[in-house]
Amino acid sequence: MKFTKMQGCGNDYVYINGFTEKIGDKPAFVRAVSDRHFGVGGDGAIFINPSEEADFEMEMYNADGTRAEMCGNGIRCVAKYVYDKGLTDKKQISIVSFGNVKFVDLYVEDGLVRSVKVNMGAPVLEAKKVPVKSAMERSVDEPITVKGKEYRMTCVSMGNPHAVVFMENIAKLDIASIGPLFENHEVFPNRTNTEFVEVVDRTHVNMRVWERGTGETLACGTGCCATVAACVLNGLTEDEVTVRVLGGEIDIRWDRNKNLIYMTGSAETVFEGEFPWEED
Repeated sequence: MKFTKMQGCGNDYVYINGFTEKIGDKPAFVRAVSDRHFGVGGDGAIFINPSEEADFEMEMYNADGTRAEMCGNGIRCVAKYVYDKGLTDKKQISIVSFGNVKFVDLYVEDGLVRSVKVNMGAPVLEAKKVPVKSAMERSVDEPITVKGKEYRMTCVSMGNPHAVVFMENIAKLDIASIGPLFENHEVFPNRTNTEFVEVVDRTHVNMRVWERGTGETLACGTGCCATVAACVLNGLTEDEVTVRVLGGEIDIRWDRNKNLIYMTGSAETVFEGEFPWEED
């Protein structure tokens, strides 16, 4: 099974060309290939498929084999993959993931994509659509009790659910202990991704993320989008913010007039190879 390992700000996935490679049991394959000790290693796997409703389809799985709706870092890498490998010569393309089409601008240098801007669409703020069980129409600065301690969360969907929690000194946060408790909290019917955010100033924030089905990752593109939406809703930042994650920086802009969030960041190929895989 041929694969390409790619990463965006350290959020790494194994990419499979769905035009040429065929897999039956994808969840089992994803769990095997994502294993960092016995497989290739990654935060999951992404299949790049043909599509009738967009230029390409992104079919994304978390490292535990569960299907995910969207990945901001992943979609940037898909854009780089299809251009660099000659599957398209367009610098503006559309990519569909889980039924939602995103529009992408490719920034090319010396024939290769160096960075990508994605129109991530409108943030979903209605609590029942995130989804989160809430007494509020919008879950903004809402209290949540986790392991006996009260936190304040703002919930946003960017095609997948996010709970954004503001706090100080996130570098010392024991995210491995607290992350799973947020992810599996009873108020989140579909589990949740959780962003722990420290505001630096009106245009910069630091973020650590616990991703549903994967654990802590070095970056989360949709999480950066949700973070900036939450920052603006709570009056903490401007509409354009640089989000510093463990793997680098991602630029987010919420166009409030059009109610669209734009994400710009890097996309890099790490290596290519073949993974031994036989269907049972």
